[in-house]
Amino acid sequence: MKRQVHPTVSVCGSIRCAFFVVALIAQPLAARTKSANSESSSEPFKVSADDTTYHPSPENLAARKWFEDAKFGIFIHWGDYSVLGRGEWAMENERIPLNKYETFASQFNPTKFDARKWVSLFKNSGAKYITFTAKHHDGFGMWDSKVSDWDIVDRTPYGRDVLKQLADECHRQGMKIFFYYSLLDWHHPDYYPRGRTGHSTGRPDHGDWNKYLDYMNAQLAELLNGRYGQIRGIWFDGWWDQQLTRTPSHENAEPKITQIDWHLRRTYDMIHRMQPACLIGNNHHVAPFPGEDFQMFERDLPGQNKAGLSGQAKIGKLPLETCDTINHSWGYNSRDKEYKSVPELIRYLVRAAGQNANLLLNIGPRPDGTIDPEMSRRLEGIGKWMTKYAHTIRGTRGGPIRPQAWGASTQTDDAIYLHILDQPSADKNNWLTLAGTSSLMAKTAVRESDSASIALRRDPSGQLQVKLGKHPDQVDIVLRISKTNER
Repeated sequence: MKRQVHPTVSVCGSIRCAFFVVALIAQPLAARTKSANSESSSEPFKVSADDTTYHPSPENLAARKWFEDAKFGIFIHWGDYSVLGRGEWAMENERIPLNKYETFASQFNPTKFDARKWVSLFKNSGAKYITFTAKHHDGFGMWDSKVSDWDIVDRTPYGRDVLKQLADECHRQGMKIFFYYSLLDWHHPDYYPRGRTGHSTGRPDHGDWNKYLDYMNAQLAELLNGRYGQIRGIWFDGWWDQQLTRTPSHENAEPKITQIDWHLRRTYDMIHRMQPACLIGNNHHVAPFPGEDFQMFERDLPGQNKAGLSGQAKIGKLPLETCDTINHSWGYNSRDKEYKSVPELIRYLVRAAGQNANLLLNIGPRPDGTIDPEMSRRLEGIGKWMTKYAHTIRGTRGGPIRPQAWGASTQTDDAIYLHILDQPSADKNNWLTLAGTSSLMAKTAVRESDSASIALRRDPSGQLQVKLGKHPDQVDIVLRISKTNER
């Protein structure tokens, strides 16, 4: 059966088309007479220069609603770095020079990669989309790029386009696909001036920033030109490498100032013209920029800063997503055996939904193309819970009760769901007090696991008290309150 291409996608079969699209949308930056080096050597660039009004298309707004409804996605960090088994930052952390790092690609031969098995596993976990690392910070492409041979097709014995296989299988199984793309590049010679990272690669201490941006946009055009079908989103990372607050003596600079112009809006507009429904997010850890369609938080729920990455983040009005790992690592780390339990992951998913955010849960496949059985088992465990309780988070929005120590709330047009994740201590008559519920209108409640009616009352301060009795599910005790009955 012929693969169907979404009608908003510009379908092109060659790199000539990719270059044509880039040229059509924006004159190549490298054609400007003033060099990037001379621009960046004086005053830092303030991003507010790109703060022109952004009007998302109807297709984009519809995609945002779908995204908010989805609630659960799978993040996949996979690339040539997996052969080292020490995570995706090994090149930077171990100061591996480029000439040595390039040799590792010849060892990357994932002959056991099976897109059908991967997507089936993700689908059965209850996830609605995946976000795959098309290019991470080491610059290595997991597709057959025509503007570089630093990719899986040209540099590995495997020699096949992983993105094509994965995208085709996602479309077959009804799974949506996003591509992660690193703005930061430790491999490309024109990524210059260097930012906070990438100083130990052995690249020449010069380059043309505008040429790098042209290269970046050409690669993005390849990913969006129709070969991979409809792409639900582009997940950017690495903006922070050029953030002024991360450079010496500028720690107190305004968070959105960078030492060089990323020309984000030019890139964002190109993406939206090629695929209007494609959602754009950027893991920059600051307030959203115009042209972005969702906001993500790394290892933190929105509004938190436990991981130390979101101190400068401000929650905007866009759909929200939080991303985290099953163990401690993003890319494959053979030494990392500290896996979060299935109950921990389910509770994190629910708490994210209670704050109106999706959970993008990461796996790091092994270099042979297989997924760690411990990670697979956890995804299967989440899937079993989702089979019974997906309706209490998917298609919901954050509930009327702010997140509490005991749990979270979600809601639909007809019902409010109280998710009791960590039970507070009961009094001598087994009444549990749910803090933060004094304003919640509730006369009756039903336990979702067995449809049992739950006794309700108020304590002297007006907080809701429940008597649960015997309950089979200790991971998340879900109580449903009908909005219709409370009116």
